[in-house]
Amino acid sequence: MLNISLQKSDTIGALSSGLCMIHCMATPFFFFAATCSATCCTAAPLWWQWMDYFFLLVSFAAVKFSTNSINNKLINYGLWTSWIGLLFLVLNVKFLWFNIPENTKFIPAFSLIGFHLYNIWYCKCESKECC
Repeated sequence: MLNISLQKSDTIGALSSGLCMIHCMATPFFFFAATCSATCCTAAPLWWQWMDYFFLLVSFAAVKFSTNSINNKLINYGLWTSWIGLLFLVLNVKFLWFNIPENTKFIPAFSLIGFHLYNIWYCKCESKECC
């Protein structure tokens, strides 16, 4: 039972982080491909902007469930550090606290995917004692 919930949360986490990256990479192409009408170039649609927060919430839940299901402190720290880094960088893009390149947010997103995939592949346990 523990193995099933761990794999589900890691799968959801990896998919959520991957979709988040696709969303972030598609944004410039989405607006460039539009004919640059008056509304296109001034602001992204509200639903598109809120997708960042949706992905952050889903990935938060996935990290929470994954870290509750494993005993490996390195993976726990890696998942939480990656998520907090992603949260900070997404919020920084929105509020411009620091002059950090936007593409930096892909580093914690790739890290989240990596840690979730590591859990799926190497932490296949029946109890909390083995992983």
